[in-house]
Amino acid sequence: MLLKALIVCLLIFILLNLFRALPAMLKGKQGKPMSHYLGRRVLFSVLLFALLLLAVVTGVIEPNPRPY
Repeated sequence: MLLKALIVCLLIFILLNLFRALPAMLKGKQGKPMSHYLGRRVLFSVLLFALLLLAVVTGVIEPNPRPY
């Protein structure tokens, strides 16, 4: 259950950074640059992917079987 909560929190944080980059893109160079938010989004996407990969390898979650 903790793993699911962590995955949901990371997904929400990824979307939050995506939407925080939008005003930076529209307004130009006021405040933090757009690359700051997009870089954080990429970082947390990589962390989420590594977490999912680790969970599959350790057997905490199982992928769906392929159809035959």
